Amino acid sequence: MKQHIADLINTALTTLIENGTLPADTQPNIMVENTRDKSHGDFASNIALTLAKAAKCNPRELSQKICAALPGSDNVEKTEIAGPGFINFFVSDASTGNLIKTILQQKSDYGRNNDGAGKKVQIEFVSANPTGPLHIGHGRGAAVGDCLSRLMEATGWEVTREFYYNDAGAQINNLALSVQARCKGLTPEDPGWPEDGYRGAYITELAESFMRGDTVSSEDQSFTGTQNADDLEAIRHFAVAYLRHEQDLDLKAFGVDFDVYFLESSLYSEGKVEETVQTLINNGYTYEDGGALWLRTTDFGDDKDRVMRKTDGGYTYFVPDVAYHMNKWQRGFDTVINEQGADHHSTITRVRAGLQALNAGIPKGWPDYVLHQMATVMRGGEEVKISKRAGSYLTLRDLIDEVGRDATRYFLAARKSDSHLNFDIDLARSESADNPVYYIQYAHARVCSIFRKLAENNQQWDEQTGQNALDRLTLESEKHLTIKLGRYPEVVKRAADVREPHLIATYLYELASDFHTYYNSEKTLVDDTDLRNARLTLAVAVRQVLANGLDLLGVNAPDLM
Repeated sequence: MKQHIADLINTALTTLIENGTLPADTQPNIMVENTRDKSHGDFASNIALTLAKAAKCNPRELSQKICAALPGSDNVEKTEIAGPGFINFFVSDASTGNLIKTILQQKSDYGRNNDGAGKKVQIEFVSANPTGPLHIGHGRGAAVGDCLSRLMEATGWEVTREFYYNDAGAQINNLALSVQARCKGLTPEDPGWPEDGYRGAYITELAESFMRGDTVSSEDQSFTGTQNADDLEAIRHFAVAYLRHEQDLDLKAFGVDFDVYFLESSLYSEGKVEETVQTLINNGYTYEDGGALWLRTTDFGDDKDRVMRKTDGGYTYFVPDVAYHMNKWQRGFDTVINEQGADHHSTITRVRAGLQALNAGIPKGWPDYVLHQMATVMRGGEEVKISKRAGSYLTLRDLIDEVGRDATRYFLAARKSDSHLNFDIDLARSESADNPVYYIQYAHARVCSIFRKLAENNQQWDEQTGQNALDRLTLESEKHLTIKLGRYPEVVKRAADVREPHLIATYLYELASDFHTYYNSEKTLVDDTDLRNARLTLAVAVRQVLANGLDLLGVNAPDLM
């Protein structure tokens, strides 16, 4: 409805430009907002205030001219001018029927758009090194990244989901040494245990699997244990494959899949890191100092230059990141979005600086980043930190096993990603209105229960009768509920544009609340056939929008609870 009103205003402004009221070069920024007080209409625009100077008249006078030039619309009952020149729009009863018919016609496509126009976007998320089970932070990244991927697909983008991980380096070496120590019968309490070794019970499971000669397979690799405790290289390969397999199982339990798995080691084996460094040197953005190679990141807005190659000859961790993102650019992605933990914030400037220094035509500010804060898990008012399997942290699988996939996904995606999240296990398990995901799913199931009761009464819903009788939906609560349904497409668009999936969760909770209030105050299965069918038709529209929104969050829409 907002877009419809904006289109009406735009048509009126075109008329005013043609008759000379507004200059020919006027480029209006039309804003349509929901009103807080319904006595002032359903929507309002401040367009007259923003264009009054260009029109050389006061805002109220311009408002009158805009209203006079507005084309007719079955969806708008009337307009009023308020205050210094706001234009208030009152939607008509006919708009209720038109919107509900649209929802029933478009079904699962309702709310989707083609803003992306088939352009390619790569979304990298999770990207956990295979050194242990996925923790709650990885889970939040998985929820936000997957919901964002779904949103971008719903707005017309061609999405590639990518998982990038390090299969070499110090952390992987510590992992291999830890598994080797277990293979040889050592425990973390023994003097010979690696100083930076991993201590979780999963290391024991991994060592036992290697010594049995198991074959482990993940989405991107497979390896068989050699049963040789002295073969550190085989242990390393096996450990990576084993833990990648574990990660795959966790992600599948979470409803998350990837199109591409990218290994950091490939950047070295294929010479991409050396190629990137040489290009930066050739472009004149590097210098030697103190035996180290530096990149002039200050030329691109950084607060200080950064070391690329250390005195020992090894590269700092942002260098392969630059090579990796150059690879993304070469793969032809129009947009790249990195969903990562907030601890990666410090690398953004230097990665972007490195990309600019390559002189490859990469736009400034590329790639985009969505950063999430960590989550704290609470039970009984106290923080839960320890997992029996991982040892030092709570795993994503622990959470899924305890509260289920739907609640885990919803809770991890329902808050703005850059805000800290307290995950209350007790709340997530509760079957009450206080639990937002239960409350939303119950609204969907409640509509289904109406139709079960309808069948028990030997009655049927006639869709055509319901659509023809939508003018019977004259209650203010019905109008309010329909306006909320009409907001869904703009919420989807907004959530995709600003990369904030939590806006979908917030909207769904509000819609569920409005429906529960309406259900509790008004009887649906009334004796009046036309009114009954009209209210059932409204309920079907609510159910459809709830299902569409829950699908964007990767959460089920149950028929029965």
